[in-house]
Amino acid sequence: MDRVVVIGGGAAGASAAARAKRLNPAVDVVVIEASSMITHAPCAIPYAIAGIARGEMFTYTPGEFERERGIRVMVNSRVTDIDVDKRIVHVRRGSVHDKLEWSRLVIATGAVPSTPGIPGTNLKGVVTLRHPAYVDEVRRVLEGTGRVAIVGGSYLGIEMAEALLSMGRRVLLIEKEDRLMPAALDTDMSEILASELTSKGVELHLNEGVVELAGGDRVERVVTDKGSYSADAVILATGVKPNVELALQAGVKLGSTGAVHVNEYMETNIEGVYAAGDVAEKHHRILKKSVWIPLATTANKEGQVAGANSIRSRAIRFPGVVGTVVTRFFSMYIAKTGLSTREAVENGIKVESRTIKARTKAHYFPGAVDVYVKLIIESSTERVLGAQVIGWDHAVAGYIDVASAAITSGATIEDLFFLDIGYTPSTAPVWHPLIVAARVLSKGRF
Repeated sequence: MDRVVVIGGGAAGASAAARAKRLNPAVDVVVIEASSMITHAPCAIPYAIAGIARGEMFTYTPGEFERERGIRVMVNSRVTDIDVDKRIVHVRRGSVHDKLEWSRLVIATGAVPSTPGIPGTNLKGVVTLRHPAYVDEVRRVLEGTGRVAIVGGSYLGIEMAEALLSMGRRVLLIEKEDRLMPAALDTDMSEILASELTSKGVELHLNEGVVELAGGDRVERVVTDKGSYSADAVILATGVKPNVELALQAGVKLGSTGAVHVNEYMETNIEGVYAAGDVAEKHHRILKKSVWIPLATTANKEGQVAGANSIRSRAIRFPGVVGTVVTRFFSMYIAKTGLSTREAVENGIKVESRTIKARTKAHYFPGAVDVYVKLIIESSTERVLGAQVIGWDHAVAGYIDVASAAITSGATIEDLFFLDIGYTPSTAPVWHPLIVAARVLSKGRF
């Protein structure tokens, strides 16, 4: 039997399965998912915990996916072994053990939380956010708490700070680096974000490393290298890592990032085995090297590529990423694309940058708010390499999308300055903030 087996029912896995079945309805496509939920939305977790998100955190139930897509779904099922020689996966469902043959295999096992190796992470009241299926469990842990500590100033840490404040909790956020969202923002932009958090009541501790979570049966304190702070619960937002255990067991090669190494067709080193989503490396279109940037948007696209190529070999390729991300903290939106200044320097690229402050609408139009735009260019070519945008309007997402398109196309600041961006007083000033930033970087040439 011609069969495509997909391990993982998240963004990449579900996308791969759907694409494979659409291209060849005759092929048997099976999705194996460890939890009870497929096509789920991990990005909704903080908002679901706070009760902000409406509706279910999935697109299809397993039954709907089977009926509407013709794809067999095995939930609450774990793949325990992959035999690449016999083309068999071993699956455990409760006490039942099955064997499933495959012609092509897609590994889409995603990412798992990267828990800090410190004492006390196993105490009651310590929460690691890992899957939408556990939202109710997290809400139960937070019941009756007053002061909650967040360890990690990542995207998730910022989003959880909003969620907890919305729930009436007092929030303490601890970040080991000297700024929030250190993987995305430069210091000047991070300072704007930090000011917003503290203005909303977050007790912020930067440049502090957590060394212990202390308490009896339940967590009571967070101990850092600079102090000790009381807490009724602790949220670990210390990042994630690729879930490569199964891939390693199968002999799949990992790359320099620790994620599965794939080529532009999402092929691994083993014939007939593909990998997609957060388990796999990405090609960075600026750096021209493998990186690991786990994002749902990327996972969906990679799933499409892996699924298509599992049916029609090398039918489509995945060209890579520039790392475009957006998050928010209440009404403040934070976005980044391309390289930060630090990333550029770490990769030996000489850059220049400027940060400008502007308004989101014409000065005479009601509802205008501040927006900060930082552009980063390569010194020798003036090519735009990165952008960071912070503002109190969802227009920030549109700004970063324009910047992402410019970076992907290899635009210079002159190209950006003369870009034909739409204008009406209700959506932007006549001088769009991105164009103003390009002009400032041109040092008066435009």
